[in-house]
Amino acid sequence: MRRAVRSRTRSKTQRAENSLFGKPFDGGKRMDHGGPQQQQQQQQHPMEQQYHQQQPYHPQHPAMMRLYEVQKEVASLGPQVCHFSGLQNDRDYKRLERDLTRLLLEVDQVDTEGKPELQGARKRAAQEVEGLLRYLEENASHPSRQAIEELSNEARQLVDERVVAPQRDGGVAEINDELVDALQEIILRLTQVKTEGRVPLRKARYRALTRLCAVQDVIEGRTQQQTLSLPLSGDTHEAVHRINQVMVKVSVARSQLVALLMGLSGRDSCAHLSRILTEMQVELDALDVSGNAAIRNYRKQVVEEINGLLKHLDLEGEGDDTRRYDLAQNNSIREIEAVRAHVSHLREGVLRHCVMGDLSFRPKAELQSLLTHLDAVDTAKNPCIREARRRAVVEVQAIITFLDLREALARRQPGPHEHPSHRSVWLVLGSLSDLQAQVLGFDGKRADKSYMMLEELLTKQLLALDAVDPQGDEMTKMARKQAVKFAQNILNYLDMKTDEWEY
Repeated sequence: MRRAVRSRTRSKTQRAENSLFGKPFDGGKRMDHGGPQQQQQQQQHPMEQQYHQQQPYHPQHPAMMRLYEVQKEVASLGPQVCHFSGLQNDRDYKRLERDLTRLLLEVDQVDTEGKPELQGARKRAAQEVEGLLRYLEENASHPSRQAIEELSNEARQLVDERVVAPQRDGGVAEINDELVDALQEIILRLTQVKTEGRVPLRKARYRALTRLCAVQDVIEGRTQQQTLSLPLSGDTHEAVHRINQVMVKVSVARSQLVALLMGLSGRDSCAHLSRILTEMQVELDALDVSGNAAIRNYRKQVVEEINGLLKHLDLEGEGDDTRRYDLAQNNSIREIEAVRAHVSHLREGVLRHCVMGDLSFRPKAELQSLLTHLDAVDTAKNPCIREARRRAVVEVQAIITFLDLREALARRQPGPHEHPSHRSVWLVLGSLSDLQAQVLGFDGKRADKSYMMLEELLTKQLLALDAVDPQGDEMTKMARKQAVKFAQNILNYLDMKTDEWEY
C-alpha cells in the first residue's frame, strides 16, 4: 500500500502536461502517476500522432487547429489544477473554474461538420476539460480538505485569543504549557487526516502542519527578557539597555510572525517583517560590548532568537515545491521504512519459531539496536515523521514484549502455596500471549471478521482480569495491573495496524 502511495506521489503532472487528450481525464489518477520531468518529452503531441495515423483530414483543418489551441491552454491549466490545494471560495479556484468553463464552451462550439474523426477529437477534448473541472471540485470540497480547514481555523482562533489579540491590545500574550499542549493536540489531529494519496490534499495538510509547527517553535523557543545589571563605573553598561530595547522589539516581532503564519495579519508582510528583524541584527552587531563576556553572551542569545524568527519567515515565503510535502521522498522516512522492513522480517521469524515451539530465536539485541537507530532518526520537528517513527517504535516494542512474556511463561514454576488469584492472572497472561501472536501476524482491515474476533477475545481477557479478586494480596494486585496494561497495549497495537494511517 505504501509503495502504491509513493508511486502516486512521486509523479504528479507529467501526463497532465504531456497529453490531456489521449484518454478521458480520470479524476486526477493519471496526474498522480506522472513524473516531475514534464516538458519537451516528445516533439509531436500524441493527439497529432493519432490523427496522422487514423484520420484522412489534414492537421490544418480549422476544427483540428482550434482543438490544438484548446489543448495548449488545458496543458497549462492541468498542473495548476493538480496542485491547487485551496477551497472553493479561493480566488485561484474561481479563476481556474472560470477558465476551464470557458474552454469547455469553446470545445462545444467547434464545428465538426458531422465527421466522426473530428467528433471523436472534440469529445475527448470535452472529457479532459470536464475531468479537470471535476478533479478541481472534488479536491476543494473533499471531506479531508474541510477537516484540514476546520483544524486550521481552530488553531487560528486559539492563537488569536492567547497571543495575537493581547499583544495587539497592548497587553501580555498568554503563553503557557496549556497553549503549547493545545497546539500539539491540533497538530496530532492534522497528521491523522487521510489524503488518499491526492497531491492537493497532501499539500494542504503539509502547509497547515508547517505553519502550526512553526508557530509552536516560535512560542516554545521564546527567550525570556533578561535584564543584566553589570556595574561599570557605578552605572549599568549602556549596551545592556540597548539589548533590552531590542528584546522588546523582538517580542513584538514574535507576535507579528505568529499572526503572519496563522493568517491573522493583514498589514505585516514577510518582506516588511524580515526588514525589521534584519535592522535589529545590524543594531546589535554595532554594539560595543567592551569585551565583557556576560554581555557578549546576552547579545548572542538575542541574535540567535532573531535568526530563528528569520528562519521561520524564510519558510513562510518559500514557493511551492512538490518534494516538500512528498514525505515518501524524505530521507528520514526512508530510514524508518528500512527499519520497518527489517522489523517485519524479524517478526515473521519470531512467529515461525513460536509455532514450532522453539524459543531459542530471540533477536532482542537486534531489536534493541533498531530502537536505538530509530531514536537517532532526524524528524526535523515534522509531526508526520514523528508519528511514523513512533509507529515503528511501537512495532519493535510489540515484538520485544511478546518475547519477554513467552520467556516468562516458559520459566514460570508456580509453587504449592501460590495465591489462587495470582494463578488466575497468569492464566489470563497465557491467553494474552497466544492472542498477541495472532495480532502480530494479523494483516487485514477493521471490517474483517478476524479483526472483530481478535478484538472481542482481547476484551474478554480484560473482563476476566477485572473479575479477579486479589483478596488483599499485593503481588496479585501488581500482576493484575500489569496484565491489564499489557492487554490494552495489544488492543492499541491492533488498532494501529488497521487505522490506515498514511504519510
